Amino acid sequence: MGDIGNTSSTTSNSETHSTPFPARNRFADGAQYIGGRLVPGASGRRHAVVDPATAKEVYDYELAGAADVDAAVASAAEAFPGWSGATPGERSDALHRFADVLAARAEEFAQAESLQCGKPIKLSREFDVPGSIDNTAFFAGAARHLQGQSAGEYSADHTSYVRREPIGVVGSIAPWNYPLQMAAWKVLPAIAAGNTIVLKPAELTPFTSLLFAEAATEAGIPDGVVNVVSGAGREAGEHLVGHPDVAMTSFTGSTAVGKRVAEIATSTVKRLHLELGGKAPFVVFDDADLEAAVHGAVAGALINTGQDCTAATRAYVQRPLYDAFVSGVADLMATVRLGDPFEESTDLGPLISHAQRDRVAAFVDRARGYARIVTGGEAPKSDGLAEGAYYRPTLVADAAQDSEIVQSEIFGPVLVVLPFDSDEEGIRLANDTPYGLAASAWTRDVFRAGLATRAIQAGCVWINDHIPILSELPHGGYKASGFGKDMSAYSFEEYTQIKHVMYDNTAVARKDWHRTVFGDRA
Repeated sequence: MGDIGNTSSTTSNSETHSTPFPARNRFADGAQYIGGRLVPGASGRRHAVVDPATAKEVYDYELAGAADVDAAVASAAEAFPGWSGATPGERSDALHRFADVLAARAEEFAQAESLQCGKPIKLSREFDVPGSIDNTAFFAGAARHLQGQSAGEYSADHTSYVRREPIGVVGSIAPWNYPLQMAAWKVLPAIAAGNTIVLKPAELTPFTSLLFAEAATEAGIPDGVVNVVSGAGREAGEHLVGHPDVAMTSFTGSTAVGKRVAEIATSTVKRLHLELGGKAPFVVFDDADLEAAVHGAVAGALINTGQDCTAATRAYVQRPLYDAFVSGVADLMATVRLGDPFEESTDLGPLISHAQRDRVAAFVDRARGYARIVTGGEAPKSDGLAEGAYYRPTLVADAAQDSEIVQSEIFGPVLVVLPFDSDEEGIRLANDTPYGLAASAWTRDVFRAGLATRAIQAGCVWINDHIPILSELPHGGYKASGFGKDMSAYSFEEYTQIKHVMYDNTAVARKDWHRTVFGDRA
């Protein structure tokens, strides 16, 4: 069993860590993108973007206030008639150009994402940025396939068809864990369907959302189609959700905040899409490939330093494999290299902030009273990492199913492992949380795999893998994980409204059904 205290580290400290993305100069005109240009906020309150690897301030800006939201919504409303009236081919061509611009600026996006989030640069370069470019290319093609039901005589006297139409101005709120990808997931289906959008990124991580909007303009997407307001949730976010000229709200974030968003949105009868928290189970049956399951668990638990709502957080392992799984995960976690996000050898970066690091540590510290910390469970105090928001990969065992660390979303590099006996018990435990965003099952048996895919209550169930996502396939949850889909053609169900059109084919003035309302039949 490995000692995580010996975890390898690359060099990382305030003297050697660099910030190759020149944030101060890049956004000198402000951190709001309204009507095709960067402008300052007008809230009267300033906010600092802090590099979580060094705790150093890298950018300071004035937050968006209600007036900025109003200006952005007005810009989007003004752009809506022209953009919604463009042909599918015209919107598709613009999105293809958008994908080309993103590809040409890929390294700039990767550097900005790693700086503001603390992501290892290899994750930004190989996952966040290429995934967002692919998503843009997918929606460029999908824009041409916004089809309704073809015409037909569903009544003997009428011809009917179904149209898909854009909704209007979309107000979206994105989280800090995947700022670029969440910007893409919000913006692309909305504008591909002919809507215009106002996006509010987390105030901690505005860089790549602003770059994304700027790239849209560079690609020739008209001013006002994509707007960004960088502000706090209670001021800018709530004003955006409640704005009378916003026709739809899309929110990704915690379930607690999602409830507040729903309260505001429903008071104005808006379309609502929520992608909320998760507590993904990782079910290992006793016939599983143990090596594959161990590697999958470490990767699935530690991606983005565990700040992923689909991350593997609860491993349920059938008892014959339990001890070997715990030992194998602990040994593999010991090889994970914490360090400077801009070093290509770094595997695990810091959490988004010291406050988030302390929150994760508090979960683990409380668990010491009722569970076993197999490995990790501490912030590094040396290796040049102490100034950053780092936390060592942590494996927890022997917790009760109803304990806090099993039931609550931690959002950090922490995996909890519990044993089970029968297949039915494993499925029952997997479903025993309020959440239902994602899950995985590990088995060589086709019938067990089939049972898992049918019985686990989650929007995505992987078999013998955990985490992969694709532009063509939907992402969204069950239960307290929200409703609606990101990515794929299914996302158009959120961003379009359906209109039934019916033509009379008879040219008869006195229709027989009129007699049910007035007069007598002859």
